[in-house]
Amino acid sequence: MKNLAFLFLLVPTLIFSNTFWGKTGHRVTGHIAQNHLTGKAKRALKDLLDGHSLAYVSTFADEIKADRKYSGYFAWHFVNYPLGTRYEDSEKSKYGDIITGIEECIRMVKNKENSKKTRSFHLKMLVHLIGDLHQPMHASRAEDKGGNSIQVQWFGEGSNLHRVWDKNLIESYGMTYTELATELDHLSRKERKKIQEGTIYDWVEESHEICADIYDSAKTGDKLGYQYGYQYNEVLFQQLQRGGFRLAKVLNDLFD
Repeated sequence: MKNLAFLFLLVPTLIFSNTFWGKTGHRVTGHIAQNHLTGKAKRALKDLLDGHSLAYVSTFADEIKADRKYSGYFAWHFVNYPLGTRYEDSEKSKYGDIITGIEECIRMVKNKENSKKTRSFHLKMLVHLIGDLHQPMHASRAEDKGGNSIQVQWFGEGSNLHRVWDKNLIESYGMTYTELATELDHLSRKERKKIQEGTIYDWVEESHEICADIYDSAKTGDKLGYQYGYQYNEVLFQQLQRGGFRLAKVLNDLFD
């Protein structure tokens, strides 16, 4: 990992915005997932997270970014590959990506020979990364840094396409994470099971396809606001909902 300490300098095309799904988005997915854990998963999480909730730890992976000793984990937050192609067929980054990050976290948490500190760290990372996997601009293209180079205005203030989806849309809606999570956590067991089908490889392709539509939704210089929110809030809420139910599945499978 020490060779990745200068990741920010070596790979400028990977530099994204300072927030990923924003605090509200991650807490929504965590809160929803908390409601759908098995008894076994709840007990394991209570021990590894010292009693903290999934919503509480969901922002951990963003909070540690200010510490250079964690720079090697930065590339785990996203994946870049050309639109219209599949992740499995794409050229992989030597620094890793969100898929390899999730897989490594699952391996580390699953191995009970690892220390509690190690398992807890990777568990908190996993909670965050499953959230990021469902933010469509985290499965985007490298040439515009995941939409960060597409400068737009949001209600008259400077922003970019990536930040609109990380933060602006959800914050402009004006609901707390608990209010949003309660609104989105209303599906039947059958509907939840349908959403939970597939693997992280299927879910990244789903986000990648949504990302392509988002790229068509705005261009540099556009002034976005109410109309954009009206058009895309449903997609935003859908992805938060999917992230929550799927996080529960990942954790339940992990501790089964």
